[in-house]
Amino acid sequence: MPTNPLDAYQSVERATLSGRELEASVLMRAAQMLQEVRDSWQAPGLEDKLYQVLKHNQRIWTLFQSEWLQEDNPLPTELRENLLSLSAFVDKRTFEILSFPEPSKLEILISINQNLAAGLRGNGSAE
Repeated sequence: MPTNPLDAYQSVERATLSGRELEASVLMRAAQMLQEVRDSWQAPGLEDKLYQVLKHNQRIWTLFQSEWLQEDNPLPTELRENLLSLSAFVDKRTFEILSFPEPSKLEILISINQNLAAGLRGNGSAE
């Protein structure tokens, strides 16, 4: 049992969220982490934090990619292809940021995560 009340809450939240809600929550959390790095760009230890946050975001997108590549994925083919193209862009931008870090380069990753999360929630726009 988690000793931190926040950990306990997050554990219950993960257990009760639907698939789309969970995916949206994960994307929003990653967007928040990216934004925190962007907002604290001059903080000590930024390089390691940036690497960890980008690695986390890329893992999420890798999971989505593997799901979208499944033959039995229920999404329409055109939508899957568009999402896979978007994920290729996310990969490219991630490697670009790792090679040439700039806080402004994080904006598009934050926006993509927020907008995809909003779409998963049926909002149509980021919260």
